[in-house]
Amino acid sequence: MKCAALTGISPEVIRDLRTGKPRTIELQSAHNIVTISGVEPGPDVHIFMTSIDIEDLGPGDVGICVYLLSSVISMKRIVEYSQGLYYEERERMSARVQVKYCSSSIVKEVFHESLCAPTQVEVLKSSCYHAG
Repeated sequence: MKCAALTGISPEVIRDLRTGKPRTIELQSAHNIVTISGVEPGPDVHIFMTSIDIEDLGPGDVGICVYLLSSVISMKRIVEYSQGLYYEERERMSARVQVKYCSSSIVKEVFHESLCAPTQVEVLKSSCYHAG
């Protein structure tokens, strides 16, 4: 099964998702935001999540498959003042996704062209699924 991949996710978040309850996660990594922007939420939409960094992701790496329930991408504008004379203006893009655990999976093949292209993986389906 080929699906989008979110990498560098905290092991604690993955452990929490395995309980089977839907969770909302805020993504700030550029490559994860690019990946999630190309995926429409739906009952049959799977996302692969792993704690492994994008640079190290390869065949045989483990993670979980989750259902994508919803996603929202937003831009925040931040203005910082320093001693009343100087200010710095920045913009930060983030994505909030609500996901629910589906199964554990193993990467068969990675499809990643660049930082500005979505990351996809071919995963092996698990023979043991979480009832929920």
